[in-house]
Amino acid sequence: MASRSLTPFQLTATLFVALLATCHAGSIAVYWGQNDGEASLAETCASGNYEFVILAFLPKFGKSQTPQLNLASHCDPSSGGCRSQSKDIKECQSRGVKVLLSIGGGDGSYGLSSPGDARQVAMYLWNNYLGGASSSGPLGDVMLDGIDFDIEQGSAKFWNDLATDLKNLGKNGGKTVLLSAAPQCPFPDEWDSGAINTGLFDFVWVQFYNNEECQFSAGRRAFMDAWKKWESVPAVKIFLGLPASKDAAGTGFVPAGELTSRVLPLIKGSPKYGGVMLWSKFYDDRTGYSSAIKSDV
Repeated sequence: MASRSLTPFQLTATLFVALLATCHAGSIAVYWGQNDGEASLAETCASGNYEFVILAFLPKFGKSQTPQLNLASHCDPSSGGCRSQSKDIKECQSRGVKVLLSIGGGDGSYGLSSPGDARQVAMYLWNNYLGGASSSGPLGDVMLDGIDFDIEQGSAKFWNDLATDLKNLGKNGGKTVLLSAAPQCPFPDEWDSGAINTGLFDFVWVQFYNNEECQFSAGRRAFMDAWKKWESVPAVKIFLGLPASKDAAGTGFVPAGELTSRVLPLIKGSPKYGGVMLWSKFYDDRTGYSSAIKSDV
């Protein structure tokens, strides 16, 4: 076929379309750590599918409790066994993958009793996970990129104080501390809303699953109503949180083909669209979900 040069108008239009295609390109975030048999952290990051890996969970902290990490059978933090993860974490970061620690979760013993309690928890997180004074933290000699708030129980109080303290510790320590949150899609979230409303959060990956009134299966209108409400929060980017397989959640699974053809086109035009969050690496390993959607996210 003979080639022909583009007119200035055609060239401008082509560049504009190309810009639109890239300006809302999204990322994939994945939770790792709560299941036997999932790929290692190094393997997870080497896949090239994820820009964020969220370590799950620190389910015990606050209210004068000794904080306790739980990475299931990956390692035993009580014996110092999780320090072996430091090599993989550094490998992830060398690839440009941001690694965050998720605090809270669906099960656990956590909460904050006062602004002072929040300050103590922030200091603990800074010193042991984010680059403060301790070289013998539960994950060894690492400087994680941030903290994820997956608050799903207890009181909604003082999480705003914790967010503020973490950002200030980073600022004073010359380090950017990323903050993310994983609220449920009914708006506003029962636990995370106060923290998110500080305007300090970089990423909000909303759980559009196990919530039948606002997940995509509720219908386009209900889903978009919820998405638009979440767009209104003062966070940099909003992610669509989904299970990576039918087995990963009670409800809310969206087949990869349906996600790319029917769901993502509804939200990718949003200036706050950040991408897709998946629960979790274990289920993604079994379905290849992230690989199936990556080029469309």
